[in-house]
Amino acid sequence: MNNFDINRRKFLYGASAALALTTLGAQGMDLINPTKTYRVGLIGTGWYGKSDLFRLIQVAPVEVIALCDVDKNQLNEAGKLVSQRQKSGKTPKLYGDHQKMLAENQLDIVLIGTPDHWHALQMIDAVKAGANVYVQKPISVDVMEGEAMVAAARKYKKVVQVGTQRKSTPHLIDAKKNIVDAGLLGKISHVEMCCYYHMRANGNPPVEAVPDFLDYEMWTGPAPLRPYDGIPHVRWWRTFNEYGNGVLGDMCVHMFDTVRWMLKLGWPNKISSTGGIYVQKEGKSNISDTQSAIFEYDGLNCVWQHRTWGTPADPEYPWSFTLFGEKGTLKASTMAYDFIPVGKGEKIHKDVVFEKEKYPEDLKEDRIELNAAPATRLHMLDFITAIENGGRPVADIEEGHISTASCIMANLSMKMGRPIVYDPKKREIVGDKEANGLLARTYRKPYIHPNPDKV
Repeated sequence: MNNFDINRRKFLYGASAALALTTLGAQGMDLINPTKTYRVGLIGTGWYGKSDLFRLIQVAPVEVIALCDVDKNQLNEAGKLVSQRQKSGKTPKLYGDHQKMLAENQLDIVLIGTPDHWHALQMIDAVKAGANVYVQKPISVDVMEGEAMVAAARKYKKVVQVGTQRKSTPHLIDAKKNIVDAGLLGKISHVEMCCYYHMRANGNPPVEAVPDFLDYEMWTGPAPLRPYDGIPHVRWWRTFNEYGNGVLGDMCVHMFDTVRWMLKLGWPNKISSTGGIYVQKEGKSNISDTQSAIFEYDGLNCVWQHRTWGTPADPEYPWSFTLFGEKGTLKASTMAYDFIPVGKGEKIHKDVVFEKEKYPEDLKEDRIELNAAPATRLHMLDFITAIENGGRPVADIEEGHISTASCIMANLSMKMGRPIVYDPKKREIVGDKEANGLLARTYRKPYIHPNPDKV
């Protein structure tokens, strides 16, 4: 019995199995006998890129053909780890340029785990090359990148799943079905979302020579070229707006996407945000350390708050969302949920699902998020099911775009000091010429910004 067969049996008898069949319906049964072995490539072999790939290896019949990374040390280590994980025992071909990897290999699936500023170009290149794509969130660093990504997925008829795996998190699926959809909250007229993690890198490292093992020009790609002051891809890049969209783009996108899924919400009517660097002013970081945002819908506001200093409002739910209904309240995070009814009704509590006994290899994996592993496995199965059946996955690229672009526009609102109203049909901010000029960033030459009408 090969590794996939073993892991498939573990999954089928695991805590996520019933949810897989409930979530995927009759299609879920197809996963017991997949139609083929998928040829897979990974772009970005860092912490989360490898984590996504290892979850896919655990639940689907794949052969990892190629890996790509600009850090040769990281790339070589990833090659060794993949050879130990996959059924064939083969070491994938190793590349420093994703375009060369795509040109030299016919891949069924490409996983993208690079920093945010590379997501758009790599996803578009991958679907053009004939691959289905799993791309990490947030999908883009500007709104027009996201529009182009959706257009490319549709034009080339490829499945694109976004790494917003909260939609595949077992206890959150349970909360949606048995609390929200069951009507226990009644009419929901207010949502609060937050993150109080001290996750904003804020040092002052000196400028230094670029090490021989790193292609810093390629790492930077279409983004501005900052003076090199240490390995950027060990979370240092997240502290700069040149490469991402701060804590809002990194953490709010998860919670807002989950809330939209639970409440069946589309584009917000209006987006506004205030904030800035209020406390942590001593370092190089240029992302906000304090920020509030409001995503307005008819009869409902979704309110975000983050602080990278101080204490959380609720220590049990430091990164979370809360749905306020006329009949009760639902507090939820990646670790648990609590339903608190109005009056004397029954409180309901559910904890995160762990599968440590069924996947003991998880315990040996460096930096793994054990609480997220079952969700990512289910997310990968949903991705494979969409490929097998020609449908759209639960975290389809369009849904990822709405959540990502909304967070990006909240940052624009904070920067400009006024609300944003976006018209997705016209792809423009209503009545604001200056704001429309910020929907697409200027790319560093020779890179060309993707155009949704010309992908």
